[in-house]
Amino acid sequence: MKIIIIEDEKPAARLLKRRVEKLGFEVSEMLHSVEESVVWLQENSAPDLIFLDIQLSDGLSFEIFNQVEISSAIIFTTAYDEYVLKAFKLNSIDYLLKPVDEEELKFALDKFEKQFQSSQTSIDIDSIKKLFSTNKTQDFKERYSIKIGNSIKIIETENIECFFSENKASFIHTKENKNYLVDYSLEKIEEQLDPKKFFRINRSQIIRIDSIKEITVYSNSRLKIILQTYNESELIVSREKVTDFKKWLEQ
Repeated sequence: MKIIIIEDEKPAARLLKRRVEKLGFEVSEMLHSVEESVVWLQENSAPDLIFLDIQLSDGLSFEIFNQVEISSAIIFTTAYDEYVLKAFKLNSIDYLLKPVDEEELKFALDKFEKQFQSSQTSIDIDSIKKLFSTNKTQDFKERYSIKIGNSIKIIETENIECFFSENKASFIHTKENKNYLVDYSLEKIEEQLDPKKFFRINRSQIIRIDSIKEITVYSNSRLKIILQTYNESELIVSREKVTDFKKWLEQ
């Protein structure tokens, strides 16, 4: 059985690979972009199963289907809303909602294995592409409600300069140079935000593009970001995210 992972976040791809192999399956290849995936699929025999991230660094993964005929079974890894996820399920395609839950992963692989054994792995790619194109506009979070004592403060997303984590807690930093504790993990926050406006530069910080004041070269091929008001700690774009960060700036 041949399995590949197509995921632009390399740490996420490695984690998924470890979890899949922990369940007794072998991952043959990890690919990280539309371009790389097209080349690999053109030069290699089709895998039995593809773990496919929807949003890759150089475009939507559905662009792969426009260049290569895909007959493999697919399990999507996605952060898209519940309506789209239900639609995928109705079309006999499983999904894993990020961050990947181990029990959900086991369930998806068990389902695939049953289909594989009965040779029912074919899927209607055209229907799924059409479905996704009509639902691809995601409703991103526009505001956060923050409890302060007995009061609740509403913070509009457009007034947020960045998000950061500290001591296992997540915080909002506003353009008014104030910090607020928010009841979400940084992983969940990343799923809620418009990726054209926000970028997770490392494990503990997400920044807003119109809050960037200065970008400078830092050690080990990294970048240092200076925002308008944030000064809690250094903002360093991790080395593995530098390429994607530069592409994000040009969107």
